[in-house]
Amino acid sequence: METPAGPQSFYALGHSEQELQRLSRQGEVFGPFTRQLFEEAGINQGMRVLDVGCGSGDVAFLAANLVGLSGEVVGVDRERKAVEWATARAHSHGMTNVKFLEGDPAEMEFDRQFDAIVGRLVLMYYPDPVDAIRKLMRHVRPEGLIVFQELDMANARSWPVAPLFERSLTWMKQTLTATGARLQLGLELYPVFLAAGLPGPLMRMDALIGGGPQCAAFEVVAEVIRSLLPVMEKLKIASAAEVGISTLAQRMRDEVIALKGVVLSAGFVGAWSRKRDSD
Repeated sequence: METPAGPQSFYALGHSEQELQRLSRQGEVFGPFTRQLFEEAGINQGMRVLDVGCGSGDVAFLAANLVGLSGEVVGVDRERKAVEWATARAHSHGMTNVKFLEGDPAEMEFDRQFDAIVGRLVLMYYPDPVDAIRKLMRHVRPEGLIVFQELDMANARSWPVAPLFERSLTWMKQTLTATGARLQLGLELYPVFLAAGLPGPLMRMDALIGGGPQCAAFEVVAEVIRSLLPVMEKLKIASAAEVGISTLAQRMRDEVIALKGVVLSAGFVGAWSRKRDSD
């Protein structure tokens, strides 16, 4: 999950260096889904893009690659650690068409409007996603794009049923739900866009599926649980001893391989629409 940009539920994943590194590794796995969404939505050369809840910067970097040197990406996050981390990464990669700011873009003001607003796994942490989109829309020019990618956690499962993988998903879902995250906001994006006053969005869903030694889903799940573990223990959902985080990914993998099975990630649901001229 990317870090939330503004008023939100308790963000159980935290903002440690370990978590920011996890976000980047997650970005490598799911980046192709986001790129396909942005390309299909119409993010292209020369556009000025606002990335909401930029986290460690991966979505902003992806958008910066699509808009090119003639475009610009502004990533915003309420957490200073995330902004500093993303800024350092941009400098290390010599990227000059992206910058990062601390704050809540729903409440901030900018010197001029954007051609597009994007966000990945961020609306799920807002107490009112409809209100958030309404506030963000003022930063977009008429006919500008609004593009968000959110989760459908119900899509995550194993076949045939792998008990440890399913138990791990349950730990993750219980912890995130208990701290206020919306785990199926991806499926709610259509009515959320409508309620915010946007035309009904076009949508797509992507998911990781696989089995065997090379499947990345086991590490993805285990690393989310590693970041959630302090809160998980506090809420008495699972103990560190019960989770066994140091070997969790390998144990899940061994179980699924023994079953000759496959696992599916959460669905990454993308939705995009354009601001009406009259808005």
